[in-house]
Amino acid sequence: MPILGLHHVTATVDEAQPDLDFCLDGLGLRLVKKTVNFDNHHVYHFYYGDERGTPGTIWTTFPYANRNVKVGTKGAGQVVATAFSVPNGSLDEWRIHLGSKGIAVNDLPPRFGEPAIGLSDLSGLMFELIATDRDARAPWARDEKAIRGLHSVTLLVRDPAKTVDLMSSLLDWTVVDETEGRIRVAVNGCGPGRLVDIAHDPNAEPAVNGLGTVHHVAMAIGSEEEQLQLRERLIAYGCKVTEVRDRCYFKSIYFREPGNVLFEVATISPGFTVDEDVAMLGRSLKLPPGEEPHRAEIEAGLVPVRY
Repeated sequence: MPILGLHHVTATVDEAQPDLDFCLDGLGLRLVKKTVNFDNHHVYHFYYGDERGTPGTIWTTFPYANRNVKVGTKGAGQVVATAFSVPNGSLDEWRIHLGSKGIAVNDLPPRFGEPAIGLSDLSGLMFELIATDRDARAPWARDEKAIRGLHSVTLLVRDPAKTVDLMSSLLDWTVVDETEGRIRVAVNGCGPGRLVDIAHDPNAEPAVNGLGTVHHVAMAIGSEEEQLQLRERLIAYGCKVTEVRDRCYFKSIYFREPGNVLFEVATISPGFTVDEDVAMLGRSLKLPPGEEPHRAEIEAGLVPVRY
């Protein structure tokens, strides 16, 4: 079973400081890595998660304010909502906490029997907090209501059949539940962090990437060897797959599934402690290999942030 579950979700946001404030003070996540976009070294890349940035807990952002990136459009071919797992019975506490931070909360229909609330950040990204008694992961924040990690993501596609086929035949996801307009698939069990909801609407407008949209969802794989084997299988299936890209903290391949959602498959190792001790994660700016000689120039182009 090569796919172990979700690895991370990455989105394009507006300003860096409000993003930090929302994720740290609002959601209570830990900043586990402050680096730069490896494809654009003048833009931050923030990684948030649990104490160690364990795959399956990670939310990451590119703050693209003042970089001539337009506001995106949510639609078919995109992750339209990212859900985090919180303890059963904690949603009232979350309503109070988020309200104290000026974050509006709306009630959602239960997600396959689990209570849920919805919220957005200042960039317009859509989040869900799903209450469950099926998540034993230790949280970063030391309080009872704290987020345990990613619960699931919701993809929006026009026709789910080919998406389900690829995910089940090549990536080992299994359909575990279905309701009107939504199919739930799971991998490696059926717990939080191992779930994807495939929402489908034949009339959905196409997504346009930009500020306030999710760029991609990453799935975790156990080894580089398995990743290479999967890459060959995806190519044989007909997917256009990138070469393996070294992201320092994991290695990745990228491809679009038939509904046009951008998928990444990322290795578990080496992880975020490869260049920082656990206690110091997220404290200093880390640069890609070879960019250290350009640190002064890169730092001068980044907006100062506090956290």
